[in-house]
Amino acid sequence: MDAIAPTTPIHPAPTPLRSDLVPAASPPLAARHFLAKLSFETDPSDLAADLAAGAGVDGRIVVVDTRRPEAHRLAHVAGAINLPHQEIDERTTADLDRGALYVAYCWGPACNASTRGAANLAALGFRVKELIGGLSAWQAEGFPVEGDAVDRPIREVDCAC
Repeated sequence: MDAIAPTTPIHPAPTPLRSDLVPAASPPLAARHFLAKLSFETDPSDLAADLAAGAGVDGRIVVVDTRRPEAHRLAHVAGAINLPHQEIDERTTADLDRGALYVAYCWGPACNASTRGAANLAALGFRVKELIGGLSAWQAEGFPVEGDAVDRPIREVDCAC
């Protein structure tokens, strides 16, 4: 007897991956992209490690809260200076160390004050990175916060950008 050919495949084709609808970049292109991305941002853990190692005390890193003063007063990364993004210009940065690395942050990922502040600092010739997740990520990881409302949940500390 002759074998009858199956009408459906024995092993059906896998469902296409939504994550691969646009194919992944080649490894060399991906490496360039991710290295470039790291040149623009840092995460709370890396910043905390640098600050614990003294980089904030010796001036190699300056943490910049780009929110308005009232938000900074309520809660901010321990040791951060307050330089609202709307006020960053030649006059307000005249006394800043041009050799330091500035790490800008705002309330969190739904706020772009840190992006605006970082752009303003970079346009003035400062080396700058953005803190991924802002103050909300910093607090979520349990790193030190100063201010009048440090015991309140971050959602109660207004963005005030």
